[in-house]
Amino acid sequence: MSAGTAPGWEFRRATLDDPLVEPLLRELTHEYVTRYGPEGRQEMTRYPGEAFAEPHGALLLLLEDGEPVAGGAYKRYDERTAEVKRMWTHSAHRRRGLARRVLAELERTAAEAGYTRFYLTTGPRQPEAKHLYLVAGYTPLFDVSADPLTVGPLPFEKQLPVRDHLPALTPTS
Repeated sequence: MSAGTAPGWEFRRATLDDPLVEPLLRELTHEYVTRYGPEGRQEMTRYPGEAFAEPHGALLLLLEDGEPVAGGAYKRYDERTAEVKRMWTHSAHRRRGLARRVLAELERTAAEAGYTRFYLTTGPRQPEAKHLYLVAGYTPLFDVSADPLTVGPLPFEKQLPVRDHLPALTPTS
């Protein structure tokens, strides 16, 4: 059990081919296709599974009594920046603060891996995601007063705490 989880709750590292990740992939694909049309399916296959694997990435699931209820991932963006991807909360478990818990655990994990910045984009048809990142302390890199549909993908960033005692990331070959 990870720090900050109660009995019955657990953060678990996973890979895209883990059967526990299937609800995340299925529901995210449905959300993206519903909001953005057929190209939403392409987003789900844009990155290989290795992008979300250690040492440069992570895919975390939040399990409640062994069942996945929320999750998210990050991948390497550059030497000091990780990019958040695949944020998800099971449709039956929304509005419980689970996405904020996942995001905080991703931030902690990325900082421990040596990253000092999180970067992400969310779609203009995802107001709940925009709200999540704003309340979680992310800096919008766009005009928040503009109509999101005129902006396109909405970029955010957040500085992560520096972990001086951890080794620096090595560039990929």
